[in-house]
Amino acid sequence: MNGAVRLFAILDLFTQEHPIWTTEDVNERLGYSRPTGYRYIKSLVDAGLLQKTGAGRYALGARIVQLDYEMRQSDPVLVAGGRIMERLAHESGLIVVLSTMFGLSFVDIHVASRPQQEVPFAYTRGRPRSLFQGAAPKVFMSLLPRATLVRIYERFGDDIRSHGLGSTWTEFRKYLANIRREGFYLSLGELGPDIAGAAVAIRNRDGEPLAALALAGRTRDLERAGTPNLKRLLQDASERISLKLP
Repeated sequence: MNGAVRLFAILDLFTQEHPIWTTEDVNERLGYSRPTGYRYIKSLVDAGLLQKTGAGRYALGARIVQLDYEMRQSDPVLVAGGRIMERLAHESGLIVVLSTMFGLSFVDIHVASRPQQEVPFAYTRGRPRSLFQGAAPKVFMSLLPRATLVRIYERFGDDIRSHGLGSTWTEFRKYLANIRREGFYLSLGELGPDIAGAAVAIRNRDGEPLAALALAGRTRDLERAGTPNLKRLLQDASERISLKLP
């Protein structure tokens, strides 16, 4: 693990459940020496990515809020897709969600809905999501290269098996190959007893996945819309977004 990876690994420790960390706890959790831990934390504080909240205690810093603002204004997929997502939400009457993957984590980056529309699930911009539940992550993973999927299977094999995505590497690969062939996935009840979602991928000019575009809502609402119509709406929106990418 190189120095940059070791430095930014500290940021991954900060969660809603554990928002404050001491230098000693960081060093113990990540196995850093005392001088290394202090040096890394000082660098993150100087960059505004961490802030000191007390003697030896730290929380996430305001620079992250600034970076989030800049991303909202400049992210190519979000810039290309924002208006299209709004129109899709109005046309379908469903929640429209844009998600993507970084490293081995999956997050929602934008949600569009009608005014005052109920959002019947807990996922919002920036909140981590399971790789193995719901339509969006599965559609995205289905387009990843073999080497990345091997890493995912080696790290999350137990989760993959417990969520019914395959009890072996071969079964996992076939499960995703079927989704890739269809270019679409419909999830019923995976994120909750009455929550459904349908998703397709958004690709760059080289055919690589950039994001997943999903329609989500109550199960009865997606069933009323019908699978062929959901697939048509999503594929049309995905193609229009792809055409607008730089």
